[in-house]
Amino acid sequence: MAKTMKITAILSLLLTVICTLLHIKTENNILLTLAITFGTIAYHFCMRLLVGEIINALLHNKVDYNKKWFKVGKTELGLYNKLKVKNWKGKMPTYDKSLFDSGEHSWDEIAQAMCQSEIVHETIVVFSFLPIVSAVWFGSLPVFIITSVLSAGFDLMFVIMQRYNRPRIIKLIKRYEKGVGSSEKSI
Repeated sequence: MAKTMKITAILSLLLTVICTLLHIKTENNILLTLAITFGTIAYHFCMRLLVGEIINALLHNKVDYNKKWFKVGKTELGLYNKLKVKNWKGKMPTYDKSLFDSGEHSWDEIAQAMCQSEIVHETIVVFSFLPIVSAVWFGSLPVFIITSVLSAGFDLMFVIMQRYNRPRIIKLIKRYEKGVGSSEKSI
């Protein structure tokens, strides 16, 4: 998934530059539309990669999953059950599957990575609305709003997945700590 994201970011950025330069030379409005489209795609992919890298550089998957922000209430879990989040398993892409591999990491480390992933996707949700400002220069406000909402909704699904799964992981950690005394490797 990481390779696909990086290739898409580079390719869409390159196509943005090419279409922009061709539009400047020919003043063809189709090229401007393509430049805006590829530019928006480039923004969303580059922003996601950059947000992930910055947050990883700051937190290094060392997030306290006991903080209030990461607590999941019964009402929230009820919503996730209505959304049938359990059925999403195996259908959602993962940027780096190794971070959630119980053969490589303890359940405690996985819970911390889940929290960091949640922070990344919550930040991306906020930044997904930044392209709306582009409507000032390019018009088409509804198009920028729609793409921003869809983009934010996509990342919100990842936030939901982390919040749905984390209580189960924390339950495993607590059960393991009571029974064995350490949450090393897999249970």
